[in-house]
Amino acid sequence: MKNRSPHHRAQAGREKRPGGVIPRKRFGQHFLADRAYIDAIVRAIAPKPGDRLIEIGPGTGVLTAPLIAQAGHITVIEIDRDLAPRLQALFGDALTLVQQDVLQVDFAALADGTGGGSLPGAAAPGDDGANAGMPAGKGEVDSGTSAVARAAATGMPAARAAAASRAHKLRIVGNLPYNISSPLLLHLIAVADRVEDQHFMLQKEVVDRIVAAPGSDMGRLTVFLQNHYHVAKLFDVPPDAFDPPPKVDSSVVRMVPRAQPVTTATAPLQAALLAAYAQRRKMLRGTLGSWLAQQYPAFSLERAASADPRLMPLTDLSQRPEQIPAEAWYALADALVGATQNLPVIE
Repeated sequence: MKNRSPHHRAQAGREKRPGGVIPRKRFGQHFLADRAYIDAIVRAIAPKPGDRLIEIGPGTGVLTAPLIAQAGHITVIEIDRDLAPRLQALFGDALTLVQQDVLQVDFAALADGTGGGSLPGAAAPGDDGANAGMPAGKGEVDSGTSAVARAAATGMPAARAAAASRAHKLRIVGNLPYNISSPLLLHLIAVADRVEDQHFMLQKEVVDRIVAAPGSDMGRLTVFLQNHYHVAKLFDVPPDAFDPPPKVDSSVVRMVPRAQPVTTATAPLQAALLAAYAQRRKMLRGTLGSWLAQQYPAFSLERAASADPRLMPLTDLSQRPEQIPAEAWYALADALVGATQNLPVIE
């Protein structure tokens, strides 16, 4: 018998697209079909019974099915009016459907069980997780850290309280439409404190930017997301793993929210990054340096760096923005909070 090529084996292990399902270009639909990659994603997520899973863009349900098999229930967000009822019919009560544009979804309301299809496992205020498996709509999610903070008062061991806090949080997964991936990732930052982790399939170029180190593909998205998440690229996925194949390679990324953002000074962080990256091929002297001189004329990078060594890389303005480590940008944002800013003159 002739040996089968890896490509032949991959073709043999594919999910067939259900009859009548036509991928829609305007939704950026490319359905994952290769079972080896489906299994790899499920292993990476490692769902457990009772997990509060949300899947964005479930498509034909090839990832939904094994997630339900391990977790017991899932909430899906699907905008496609043809796919949505099919998913509900296929998975019944094991699936809660939110038929809406994901950029319009109120994830905070989802986490609290107050809108958009409440999630099983929402605990009522003051309930430290004892009823974490109660039916949807019976309560709201504890804010998270409050469960640990009240442990001493209630006599609950801290470890159990921490576990209860994690049980309340969302686990968000999805093969994201590549045309909305960056806006969606920024949209989710608002609920990072209610999320345990995120596993997303994205365009490889976007994932490489998300996890970038200084001197490579670092950009504004890198710095902003790494302020809120620990990020790791898990593996690449080739175009022929999809139906229809996209024109680009894909990658799977894991994003775990930090306990606290590195800096909470988001307004000066955004402004500084915009100034530096608006012309990213120019040296910082002509971009960030000019912006600082105009907006914060009394601010000195050298003086600030003597107080916070994280700022040292920014004292060399002959560099380009992608050469600067994220920590320096966070330190700059913190330093600018207390700096005197030039206010526009209102005539």
